[in-house]
Amino acid sequence: MEVRKLQNYINGEWVDSESNELEEARNPAWDKLLCHVSMSTKTEVDRAVQAAKDAFPEWRDTPPVARSRYLHRLIELMEERFDELSRVQTTEHGKTIDESRGETRRAIEMVEVASGIPSLMQGSNLEDIAIGIDEYAIYQPLGVFCCLTPFNFPFMVPLWFLPFAIACGNTFIVKPSPRTPMSQVELFKLFDEMGLPPGVVNLVNGATDVANYLMEHPDIQGVTFVGSTPVGRIVYRKCGETGKRVIAQCGAKNFIVIMPDADLDNSMASLMSSFFGNTGQRCLSGANALVVGDDVFYKRFVDKFVETAASIRVGDGLDESVQMGPLQNAASKQGVSRVIERGVKEGAKLTLDGRKLNLVGDVPETCFLNPTVFENVTPDMSLAREEIFGPVASILRAKDLDEAIKIIHGNSYGNAGSIFTNSGKWARQFQHDVEVGNVGINIGVVAPMAFFPFSGRKDSFFGVTHGQGRDVIRFFTETKVVIQRWF
Repeated sequence: MEVRKLQNYINGEWVDSESNELEEARNPAWDKLLCHVSMSTKTEVDRAVQAAKDAFPEWRDTPPVARSRYLHRLIELMEERFDELSRVQTTEHGKTIDESRGETRRAIEMVEVASGIPSLMQGSNLEDIAIGIDEYAIYQPLGVFCCLTPFNFPFMVPLWFLPFAIACGNTFIVKPSPRTPMSQVELFKLFDEMGLPPGVVNLVNGATDVANYLMEHPDIQGVTFVGSTPVGRIVYRKCGETGKRVIAQCGAKNFIVIMPDADLDNSMASLMSSFFGNTGQRCLSGANALVVGDDVFYKRFVDKFVETAASIRVGDGLDESVQMGPLQNAASKQGVSRVIERGVKEGAKLTLDGRKLNLVGDVPETCFLNPTVFENVTPDMSLAREEIFGPVASILRAKDLDEAIKIIHGNSYGNAGSIFTNSGKWARQFQHDVEVGNVGINIGVVAPMAFFPFSGRKDSFFGVTHGQGRDVIRFFTETKVVIQRWF
């Protein structure tokens, strides 16, 4: 069978790219070619931006209640195609089908919250700021925005932004990751089916060149980005040079503090999900387990953690019995394998070596690693400092909570941090003092709901407002203040 070439979606139509430059999207579990992805041209980006720009005036004047009805229809279609959308994510990314179902559910929740735009976009007013003078503030849309998306949550992440942007009256362009482009194609099929006016949403496939064209385009008002910190710095700088708004949610090195009173039996499932869920390929993954306690407690934690990690079933994510899928591609596996080797050279103890594969079924080994656990990791080691983006857990020790927090603050990232404890005092101190954007108390994956912002600090975030919640409403609107007096 001929492998299909993905199309762009511009001005309400599916169109072939003019580019002859193609990249492959592959199924990582079976190392099979899924489709070809065109690296679109600057001309195609210009067409998408122009279509969005032309659609903006009429869409901006569409009442918020009417705009929200399109989102209600989108929710219906996403629910109807729930299983199909989830399977596509697993097929192109490799995550387990349960993880994909969770991603689809979170994406639907984004649209649900955005559909409340008639309330979320309300301004404020005050009568008689002076004698006979009233003042009020209104929020207005700005124009064309875009999203540069990551490979690890190909369906959900664009929906951190897109439904809020169009609900506010803006128009939008998505550039999917060329590694996992199929999920967005399926989403845009739903936009096409629901009859959204042409040009309101557009899809342009490509890689770095397309991202640069979008960031440099004078008619783009703002850019939303989720990805690594080095790339996020570039996005932040380029947007600043042209005066664009930007949300750049970036990399992470998340610490999970294990206090000596933690309920290890009830916490272990949450810890496994944090460290090894999505094969460690998420910015909310646990990376460093920071254990506070004596040698007896430390050994009890390590034994239980390693035993549970070693029992995780690894294989094709479409197999319902599998608990962890492959890394997204062979290059990722090779990169994580190098990290493991470097950790050994740095002097850390390799307690569980994920390079020794134990896989479910007859899948090729190309993209797979099993969970890996290091002990005797110190804060200065690269294992503890650098983002790995794979199923590698590092175990460190601290004498007390104060030292644990100090170690966390010595890291350049500030995306998330968690503490496992039964002490309200320790929990409150951690919540109050720790310099991270998302805090978990006996929660391993600190994923905010759609009506709260997805926070982040330090090298994990560049910008002012965050994705999701009221933060993103402010990002996609500008305040206009009106002061009036009538004679």
